[in-house]
Amino acid sequence: MDRRDFLQQAAAGAMAVSFPAVPDWFADKRMGIVVHSYWSRWNSKVDSQKYPAFTNAIQLLDHCHQLGAGGVQVIVGGWSSDFAKKVRDVREKYGLYLEGSIGLPKKADEVAKFEQDVINAREAGAQVLRTVCSTGRRYETYHSPAAFEELKKNALTMLQLAEPVLRKHKVKLGVENHKDWRAPDLVNLLKQVNSEWIGVTLDFGNSMALLEDPMEVVETLSPYVFSTHVKDMAVEEYPDGFLLSEVPMGKGILDLPKMVDLCRKHNPTGTFSLEMITRDPLEIPCVTNAYWETMGSVPGSDLARMLRTVRQHKYAGGLPRVAKLSNDEKLALEEENIVACLNYSKDKLGMK
Repeated sequence: MDRRDFLQQAAAGAMAVSFPAVPDWFADKRMGIVVHSYWSRWNSKVDSQKYPAFTNAIQLLDHCHQLGAGGVQVIVGGWSSDFAKKVRDVREKYGLYLEGSIGLPKKADEVAKFEQDVINAREAGAQVLRTVCSTGRRYETYHSPAAFEELKKNALTMLQLAEPVLRKHKVKLGVENHKDWRAPDLVNLLKQVNSEWIGVTLDFGNSMALLEDPMEVVETLSPYVFSTHVKDMAVEEYPDGFLLSEVPMGKGILDLPKMVDLCRKHNPTGTFSLEMITRDPLEIPCVTNAYWETMGSVPGSDLARMLRTVRQHKYAGGLPRVAKLSNDEKLALEEENIVACLNYSKDKLGMK
């Protein structure tokens, strides 16, 4: 039995002590916010007095504290040591958790920069980082089985380069299921790396784009969960497949209480971070030839199940669309959706 399998089979309490100790604030029950929830507002060029742009982690921490959130997950690349200390001071003042979003080293000469980013993130108080292994969505970026196999090879190399740095600084890294990995693919990658420092940032809805049942994804990946992207999803038919949207929690089709409970079972000290992206629906062209260029091993029954789900769950009034809204209207709706999700997390998920 290797270390990964041992950790997976251990009881939740034993798992907790197998990992590095975490401070009390890290187990805060309140829902946090992923920077991508501010799709329109983060680094916005819009001149809005009511919704001014967030351009750094401190501004995001300030705002999320005002909303009553428990913490943030934010991009940490390129921070200076001085800025990391300022972030730490603000985070400690508010009693919030901090998680970093970080890029992986693609080759050996990028490891030093990666390590500096890890050092700065840890200085600011982050003990968990989130990353992705791909440059885009699987069905849009990779157009042959060979191209997707190259992604798998490169992902393993990047994680192997990152692992000694994570182990040295005692920082955990969650690989997101980012519309690239189906859940068994991601588990296989983690088993190849075989490190207690590398696990999953579990996105509750992304894998629907790869025709996976969202509850099965959580059941498969929750034993490896370090951090989360919590969201609710809605769907709608379109000629080439289906449309997929984040919607305010409780209005979509996901069983969020059960998903949260599964994550808590496997990682009692883990955080829950909202990723509610207010944007037009994503097109999932699952009945086109191009979509299947890297999906040949996926059974037709998964496609049938997903199309059946789409037809059975019509979103009242149609999926939300924002393209025709003014800039201020987009920013206002984004904030409204985030606040609605935080309220749901308090009322229905016990995150107070």
